[in-house]
Amino acid sequence: MSCFLYPLELIDYSPKLNYRKKNRFRMNRFYTLRPGRISYRSGLVLQTELVARRLKEEADFLILLEHTPVVTLGRGVRSFNPLVPCDFFSRNGIDVVKVERGGDVTFHGPGQVVGYPIVKLDVVGRDLHLYLRMLEKVLLDVVARLGVSARTVEGRTGIWVGEKKLASIGVAVRRWVSWHGFALNVRNDLSGFETIVPCGLEGVEMISLEEIIGRDISLETVEEELVHSFGRIFQAEYLGEYEYH
Repeated sequence: MSCFLYPLELIDYSPKLNYRKKNRFRMNRFYTLRPGRISYRSGLVLQTELVARRLKEEADFLILLEHTPVVTLGRGVRSFNPLVPCDFFSRNGIDVVKVERGGDVTFHGPGQVVGYPIVKLDVVGRDLHLYLRMLEKVLLDVVARLGVSARTVEGRTGIWVGEKKLASIGVAVRRWVSWHGFALNVRNDLSGFETIVPCGLEGVEMISLEEIIGRDISLETVEEELVHSFGRIFQAEYLGEYEYH
């Protein structure tokens, strides 16, 4: 069943790839913002404002948050074909949003850490593929520090434990500043993924850190590890929390 919720026309802000060889890794600085649990649409507004600021300011941003339940449809989605009746989402307070990031369909909800790096991509020589691989390295580093051995899969963005997917990545670029980002399953209810075909991959199963580790793990702990690993992988100096007005 296809749920045609609205026109699927959207602007593709992704630039053509430019593989620069010089100054590929430039030392940078970044702030964090941690607004807590907010709606997906509020997160879009925050990202849009920070992209505009990054075009004028000298430091990057790393937003770390949770979302209220939402299904997001990336640029790879041409029609929405959920595994439940189309009205299931509205009846259960789950938003459905068509967005400009790459990738297919995914689910966000409480207990999942979502990261939105607002990064001027000059730091990676405007190499979008390299940027995606570095985000994967950040996630691999984080879960390794928590005792979990994960891996990447060739041709599939994100990180995996065995045959199950632990984290997803989908980004967009506006004037060579990245937005959107990654979602790491920490202690979230995974049943939301059962209403869709996650990432458009038939038969894929999702897994969470708590399910792997077998004990409680706080989102704050994971966020701190993300800040550490992001700074290390991107060779960026951490400037603390951003005073957002």
